[in-house]
Amino acid sequence: MLENLVGQDAAKSIIADIKKNNFPGAVLFAGNTGTGKLTAALEVARALSCNGDDKPHWLCECPSCLRHKALNCSNILLMGPRDCSLEISAAKDSFIKSYRDNDSHLKACRYLFLRSIRKLTLRFSGILWEGEANLSKVSPLMEKINENLEIIDFPRELPPFDETVKICAELEADSLKLESDFLYDSIPVNQVRNMEKWACIRADEGKKTVIIENADSMQVSVRNALLKILEEPPVDCVFILLTAHRSAIMETILSRVRTYNFKDRPLQVQQDVIRRVFHNEYFNGQINEYLLTFLPVPADKVRAKAKEFFTSVIHAKIPDCDAVVKDCANFEPRVELKIFLNGILEAVRPAMMSMAGAQACTELNQTLRQCYENVTLYNQTVKAALECLIRDINKINVLYGKVFAAV
Repeated sequence: MLENLVGQDAAKSIIADIKKNNFPGAVLFAGNTGTGKLTAALEVARALSCNGDDKPHWLCECPSCLRHKALNCSNILLMGPRDCSLEISAAKDSFIKSYRDNDSHLKACRYLFLRSIRKLTLRFSGILWEGEANLSKVSPLMEKINENLEIIDFPRELPPFDETVKICAELEADSLKLESDFLYDSIPVNQVRNMEKWACIRADEGKKTVIIENADSMQVSVRNALLKILEEPPVDCVFILLTAHRSAIMETILSRVRTYNFKDRPLQVQQDVIRRVFHNEYFNGQINEYLLTFLPVPADKVRAKAKEFFTSVIHAKIPDCDAVVKDCANFEPRVELKIFLNGILEAVRPAMMSMAGAQACTELNQTLRQCYENVTLYNQTVKAALECLIRDINKINVLYGKVFAAV
C-alpha cells in the first residue's frame, strides 16, 4: 500500500490507520502542489476496495485492484479543478519511448498514461454531469477519448507502434480540448448534489471513494452543500479532500475531517520520483519543473512575453494582443496563462518597496486573478481578457501616481 508514494511521511500514518480500521469517513490531505496527495488518495481508494490475498499491495492482481490501477473503476468519483495536460504529455512521452525501446518499464508506463488521462476524464462522469447544460457538448468528445483508451487499455495487446503513436497523439489533443473547453475552475453545486445521491447507494463490493481536489477553491454554496454528508458519511463511502491551502478551508469543514499533512519533498527525493514514475534519468530539477518542460511554449518565453507586455502598457504603448496570444499558442493549456499573469506579478515586485507600490501591487494581484477568471469561468476570449487587463493596469498605475513607471 502506498508503495508509489515516495518520501512522504504522511503515508505511515495513513497505512497505520487503515490497518487498524481507524481510517475515518472524511479526511483532508493538505500539502503543496507536487507532494503526492492525489497519488495517496487514489491508493487509499484502491486499498479500501481490495479483495485479494496480498491485500492491498500495489502488485495485487485481484479484479478490483486491476480496475483501480487503470482508474477504470466504478467505486471512485473524482471532482475538482486540476491542470492535467502536462502530466498527460509527460506520461505519453514515457509510454511511447518505453514501447519504442521495448524496455522493462512498458507495463508501468502504459498504466501511467492510462491513469494520467483518466485523472481528467473521471471528472466528467455521467453521474456528476447529469442535468448539466454542457453534457451534450462534452459527450461526443468523451466517447472519442474512451474509444481510444479502450484500444490501448489492459488486457488488450497494444496495436503496432505507429498506430499506438497516432492514438496517443489523438488522446493528448482531445484531452487538452476537454480540459480547456469544459473543465470548471470551481465545482458546480449541482455536481455535489449528484455526488451525494451516488454516495448514499451501497457499493456492490469494497468501499466507494469521493476525491475532491483543490477543495479550497469551492464556492460557499458548494462547501455548505458538503457539510451534512461530511458530518455523517455513508458507512461504505470515504471522502478525501485535497488542498494546497489548508487555511482557506472553512472551519466547519475542518471540524468534520481528519487532516494528514503532506510535506515538501527534498530535491533529491523529487528527482527519484521523476526517475521511478517517468523513467527519466537525466532531469535534475523538481517535479513541477519537469512537467513544465512539456509546455508547447517554454515557461521562460511566456514570462518574457509577460514582462514585455507589462512594460509596454506602463510606457503608454498598446501591446498587440493578437500577437501575444499567437506567440503563447493561445495560452493552451491554461497553465500558460497562469505563468503569463504570474510573470506580470514578478515584473512589478520592485514597486513593492514603497507603500503606494505595495497597495498598487495588491490591487494588481486582484486584477490579474479577475483576468484569469474571465477566461476560465466566464468564457471570455484571451484576447478580450488581455485588452481589459491593459485598461485596468493603466487605471491602477495612474491611481497610485504611476508607481509602476520605474519598474
